[in-house]
Amino acid sequence: MSIGRNVTANFLGQAWTVVIGLVFIPVYIRYMGVESFGLIGVFTLLQAWLALLDMGMTPTLNREMARFTAGAHTPQSIRDLLRSLELIALAMSAAIGVLVWAAADWLAADWLRVEKLPLETVSQAIALMGVVVALRFMEGLYRGAILGLQRQVFYNAANSLFATVRAVGALAVLAWVSPTIEAYFAWQGIVSLVSLATLAAAAHRELPRPPLPPRFSRQAIRDIWRFAGGMLATTFLVLLLMQVDKILLSRLLSLEAFGYYVLAATVASAIGVMVSPVTQAFYPRFSAIVASDDAEELARAYHRGAQLVTTLAAPAAMMLIFFSERILRLWTGDGALAQEVAPLLALLAAGALLNGLMMIPYMLTLAHGWSAFAVRVNAVAVIVLVPAIVWATQRHGAVGAAWAWVLLNAGYVLLGIRYLHHRLLPREMWTWYHQDVALPLTGAAAVVALSAALWPDAGTGIAALFLLLAAAACSCALAAMLAPAIRRSMLDLMVSGKSPR
Repeated sequence: MSIGRNVTANFLGQAWTVVIGLVFIPVYIRYMGVESFGLIGVFTLLQAWLALLDMGMTPTLNREMARFTAGAHTPQSIRDLLRSLELIALAMSAAIGVLVWAAADWLAADWLRVEKLPLETVSQAIALMGVVVALRFMEGLYRGAILGLQRQVFYNAANSLFATVRAVGALAVLAWVSPTIEAYFAWQGIVSLVSLATLAAAAHRELPRPPLPPRFSRQAIRDIWRFAGGMLATTFLVLLLMQVDKILLSRLLSLEAFGYYVLAATVASAIGVMVSPVTQAFYPRFSAIVASDDAEELARAYHRGAQLVTTLAAPAAMMLIFFSERILRLWTGDGALAQEVAPLLALLAAGALLNGLMMIPYMLTLAHGWSAFAVRVNAVAVIVLVPAIVWATQRHGAVGAAWAWVLLNAGYVLLGIRYLHHRLLPREMWTWYHQDVALPLTGAAAVVALSAALWPDAGTGIAALFLLLAAAACSCALAAMLAPAIRRSMLDLMVSGKSPR
């Protein structure tokens, strides 16, 4: 399976998933209100934090499945590992459901600042969240297995299908059954159950039959525990850094105001659609190359992946930074809502871009089994960031929290990347800064900034949409031309018709 095919599948799958979700958000808000949409933000936050119970299993299984494809595991050992992690994940899923159900009343009455919804409604919605989160927790395990086996075309087709069913079905339920947040989460639970069964069957089907029936293996767990433990610590610190703003704001702001922040964060997460497909494709590739000890090929793949991230993410981020209010107005049709959310969106998009630039280097550390890198870097960041966010949020509200997020990720790019390259690729750091980041980023920013200067008021409707799409396309094209590895790959594709492996 070529890297190009996997990246394309990941990009199309995740782009569709995000687009189908974003398209329906204004409709959900009309049916349920901004306060109910704030509860969907609480669900996202809850799902992120309960991922800690994963204990590093999903990224570890992804890595081990990739190592299996490179010959590092036998059919018996990989099957035993999967069965062992399945049993642990099942117990954790049950614990998640019980934990959220038990805490539902407290969260509704004592944590969230509910103004319009009945507390009983909020409590029931949170209890239903627990069921959905538990099911998606199990889904994550099988997602890691399928992606590690590099069956990414199948995964993205299935994920796109279920995302469509979730979104369109939720709209039908709200329109024809009950326009309530409880009905919304009940539908999400039904779809998650079907999705879980589908991914579990696919993961087992992709693995060869072992000589003996799979069983729980303490040895399999011991073999991966050091790496998984590092991933657990990393997950905790990353979640703390990425979600602490939402935790504080869910407490300090009204549920309606929190809904505005969640809306901005949801749109900014579209940048992740440009990054995640690349990292999902390159992580198992890096793992396989590291297992074969080919340093030259690893450096080539590393720069190709990093340049591809910048080429895709930078134009999207620049559009959200320079045209935030215009995009929101076109999307929601609500000028007042756009003015409220636009400043937050611009800042969160800048932070998301800086964070995305670090993802390919981070995948490289995981491929080497060096989970301690993220633990050390993020531990330092937590010590600095958490007090900064508390201070900024108390004085400047949501905007202060967004600025803290931007500054944190700027520190990663300026300081963390030096530590990483010194250990793994000491000769490649300046190539990363210059060719992988600076050149395509500058090209993307220049095109969008010029477009904003030429079209200060593009109006509304089809004309405005056309101008925005033209600016985005030109920005992406110039970024690709300025990224050497991407430019060469495009020329090779045009000449030979084959994408690079």
